[in-house]
Amino acid sequence: MPSALPDGEPAPPDGSLPAGVLEGAAERAFGVYLHVPFCRVRCGYCDFNTYTATELQGARQEDFAAQAVAEVRFARGVLDRAGLPSRPASTVFFGGGTPTLLPTADLARMLDAVRDAFSLADGAEVTTEANPDSVDREALLRLADAGVTRISLGMQSAVPRVLAVLDRTHDPARIPLVVGWAREAGLAVSLDLIHGAPGETLDDWLESLRAALGLEPDHVSAYALIVEEGTRLAARIRRGELPAPDDDLQAEMYEAADELLGAAGYAWYEVSNWARTPADRSRHNLAYWTGEDWWGVGPGAHSHVGGVRWWNVKHPGAYARRIADGASPAQARERLDAAARVQEELLLRTRIADGYPIERLGDAGRRAVAGLIADGLVDGAEAIRGRLVPTLRGRLLADLVVRTLAD
Repeated sequence: MPSALPDGEPAPPDGSLPAGVLEGAAERAFGVYLHVPFCRVRCGYCDFNTYTATELQGARQEDFAAQAVAEVRFARGVLDRAGLPSRPASTVFFGGGTPTLLPTADLARMLDAVRDAFSLADGAEVTTEANPDSVDREALLRLADAGVTRISLGMQSAVPRVLAVLDRTHDPARIPLVVGWAREAGLAVSLDLIHGAPGETLDDWLESLRAALGLEPDHVSAYALIVEEGTRLAARIRRGELPAPDDDLQAEMYEAADELLGAAGYAWYEVSNWARTPADRSRHNLAYWTGEDWWGVGPGAHSHVGGVRWWNVKHPGAYARRIADGASPAQARERLDAAARVQEELLLRTRIADGYPIERLGDAGRRAVAGLIADGLVDGAEAIRGRLVPTLRGRLLADLVVRTLAD
């Protein structure tokens, strides 16, 4: 089942934001995330806020686009009342769930609402996630016509038995077809992979990497499988039906990914993400890692504006009722104080290739840098230039790097 939302202070029914969000707003980019919470089948490892047809409890998938449009308009009003400057959306991201389970016309309608409420910046990045079996050639052409510029395709693995363990339903042979159709439509292509599934070998993982690279995507995400409590996968491992992921093997798989991707011309820019060129990086995800502003639309979606973070009610039925009442769908929120924002910036920016400015570290953190360089966790040349950038080993031990700098 989907993971629980965090605790927080009650969110105002009208969505109003405190005056502090205005500070530095003109220098921050603005993006929109649209969470489409529907899946045909729930994958055994997934704890995202998603729902199959039998879990909707009165909510209707066909009503969702209108609800999302209403929240986009609500967002515009909240930001205007807060006195925030008008900023075009520089990125839009349809996530889920499986956004492409909705008719293309519904996704186009939601994007039009963002365009009408905020406008889109010149060269805006507009991404949709998709499963290989949820799109065809015509759908991709229609998405491109609607303004989508990029597709993030859930490949996960090229090995059928690994896909079966993950409860993925697509045929690996379909991936090249979908990539070809996306190219025909003029879309940039990102392939999402998962490594460390129970029973997956290093050879399995290398097969998936080579299959992905053979398609020459613009971008590759490669995530280590995390077994989340409450998922079907966690239950199967607990019952002894499947082995637990092996941390050492996952590290070996990560090193293999970095080596193969690097040799093929892809540069890492975040611990789990590689791009062919800087222009191929996911600008939307970079906005999360660098503390920009975004509004999250949909059930369970998270938003952030100027140090205020909030999250919507989880269930599509509860979300629909809030929208119908003209109230904020936010369940709760938190306001980050200066110390929390510094800590979060350190946590996130030490995961990206652009690094963290050493001058922003406290005295103890600056003293710790030399030890991290000596331990091979931080790039010494970059440190001389004033940036704290993890090495390959530092990426594998990212949590240790942050703890050392924060102590």
